[in-house]
Amino acid sequence: MGDYNQRRKGTKTSAFGSSGRINHDATIFYTSRLYEGLPKEEIGRYVENPIPSEFLDKIFYKTSESMEELPDSSIHLMVTSPPYNVGKEYDQNLTLDEYREFLKRVWCEVKRVLVPGGRACINIANLGRKPYIPLHVFIVEDMCNLGFLMRGEIIWNKSLSSSPSTAWGSWLSAKNPTLRDIHEYILVFSKGMFSRESIGRKSTISKEEFLEFTKSVWTFSAESAIKVGHPAPFPIELPYRLIQLYTFEGEVVLDPFIGSGQSAIAAIKTKRHYVGYDTNQEYVKLAERRIKEFLKD
Repeated sequence: MGDYNQRRKGTKTSAFGSSGRINHDATIFYTSRLYEGLPKEEIGRYVENPIPSEFLDKIFYKTSESMEELPDSSIHLMVTSPPYNVGKEYDQNLTLDEYREFLKRVWCEVKRVLVPGGRACINIANLGRKPYIPLHVFIVEDMCNLGFLMRGEIIWNKSLSSSPSTAWGSWLSAKNPTLRDIHEYILVFSKGMFSRESIGRKSTISKEEFLEFTKSVWTFSAESAIKVGHPAPFPIELPYRLIQLYTFEGEVVLDPFIGSGQSAIAAIKTKRHYVGYDTNQEYVKLAERRIKEFLKD
């Protein structure tokens, strides 16, 4: 009986973690010096401001560095894939530092408009080989410096749609072999708090989806740029999963680099609202056209 009572007290984190997950006490780990200097959760009063109806379910032809259409604490989820600054027609030729500063201006606005506990999900691919540019590392650093709480990273495995590329550097030789990326990252952050307000709100995610979407590796195909009409579209499956996992029905999804409108379509598909921004007028028109076509189906 004594052994049973001891087991019921739960487990504590050992020096290298613990496999016991029932009644597990991780206080020792989270109060260790390892967490010094990292953003801390800020528990406060929940605030949520309505977005004026004329700005809801709209795409704005302007930069998301200033989203004055959106009140503070009005967005429940931000999901986006920022432009990569690599010479595509909608990119600018910025230095890496200039690019990071540009994105930080957007992330500051995102933080302002997110509700407490609201999530920010950033899809990013790393670039180059001479040397390799780990963009996801820089974005994580910048988001944490802005006070976002990092929640994890998802590896999007695109191997199902990978082409049989032969760009492997030195063929069958140790002289200069080059890795071929078949993945991208989805970086997940939250504003201020880990938990979200849930009273009176309806989840629409199924048990099967929850079990699959909470895995740290997602496997599905990339989207065809030719089919969509945009040079770098992510598949609707990507924002769909994030919307199902991190929002309730009727809430608002923001994409500050909305491109071809995939996030908006995923929001409509899941009975959420959307707001988008883009500085390319042709892509704004493309997104609006694709949304209208989706609504007709």
